Amino acid sequence: MKTMLLEDCCEILDSMRVPITAADREEGPYPYYGANGIQDHVADYIFDDELVLLAEDGGNFGSKTRPIAYRVSGKCWVNNHAHVLKPKEGLDVDFLCYSLMFYNTDGIVNGATRQKLTQATMRKMLIPDMPLEKQVEIVNQLNKVVAVRNLRQQELQKLDELIKARFVEMFGDPEQNPMRWPVVSITEIIDGKVSNGFFAKRDEYRADGNVQVLGVANIVNRMYSNLKNLPRTDATQTDEEKYGVKYGDMLFCRSSLVAEGIGKASIVPKDTPNNVLFECHVIRLPLDLQKCVPEFVQVLSTTEFFRRQIIAQSKTATMTTIGQDGILKTTIILPPIEYQREFLRFVTQIDKSKVAVQNFLLNRLYQAIIESIVLKMKGKKDGRF
Repeated sequence: MKTMLLEDCCEILDSMRVPITAADREEGPYPYYGANGIQDHVADYIFDDELVLLAEDGGNFGSKTRPIAYRVSGKCWVNNHAHVLKPKEGLDVDFLCYSLMFYNTDGIVNGATRQKLTQATMRKMLIPDMPLEKQVEIVNQLNKVVAVRNLRQQELQKLDELIKARFVEMFGDPEQNPMRWPVVSITEIIDGKVSNGFFAKRDEYRADGNVQVLGVANIVNRMYSNLKNLPRTDATQTDEEKYGVKYGDMLFCRSSLVAEGIGKASIVPKDTPNNVLFECHVIRLPLDLQKCVPEFVQVLSTTEFFRRQIIAQSKTATMTTIGQDGILKTTIILPPIEYQREFLRFVTQIDKSKVAVQNFLLNRLYQAIIESIVLKMKGKKDGRF
């Protein structure tokens, strides 16, 4: 099957991109896009079209579950971390997007911790050259997969909401504390030293490093820290002893571009390998497992009661930050440990349901795209056009 160069089938609008620092952004109705999606909303726009944004740097290169390209429509602003592509006549915009979402970038991106797809390389990327009718047929097939996948994603969100609903049912709203649980300093449930994490320079990260490093992106907006595809570097035995994580550790985001991200936390899962460290933009609170259940504390940390305290202790300059002392000034409700363990049993059952949904989601869109486009190309089985 024939292929075509991106530079031949698309208008490349990178020269129109304009980055805006967080401090200079004026809040407004228009989405502000980066490498992997919306970063903010701003008061003006520079594009008003049907476009595909392809990550330039900081993208999900090499992932089979997180795409490197996405569709945008209408008025928006794009920073300089995403290439801007407008399909020419005869190329369906959705077909273009699907062709790029999981493109095999092995050997065409460079960089260690922040890989980059240069414009020169991007221009030479190939996508299938098919009649428009065939493109639309494939797009319609894939849209059906996306619809089912979105329903499964909604199911995951409902399961998360169910956990929070069960929390309120068992413990009440912490702000009102209708069950009169003891209200204590968070220091009451800590067993060990609270600390900031491991630091390594960008150029010190390497694929064959002896440790994996948990960063902010791996801990926010989730119950358990994400251990998949962690960057690697080398660390000493002392570093591993000082910064290694285990179940019972609660990890807080200590710096964020927006106040809403500050102090969000996850807990380290039970199956964490010994060589996983937490990095310097994260604060670790080692929890006392005789006094609290980590899953209970994590859900508590998402409540308005706790978030209000965190925001009050944060500071904002170019970024919003919180120190160890700010987190340690918070208070929590502390029901009996057996009651917390009952809540954990409920969470465990919900997690089993989530695993079933996630198994469906895992690679499903990637596989559908490969089956619908790539495998129809004779002699092409590696996902690269």
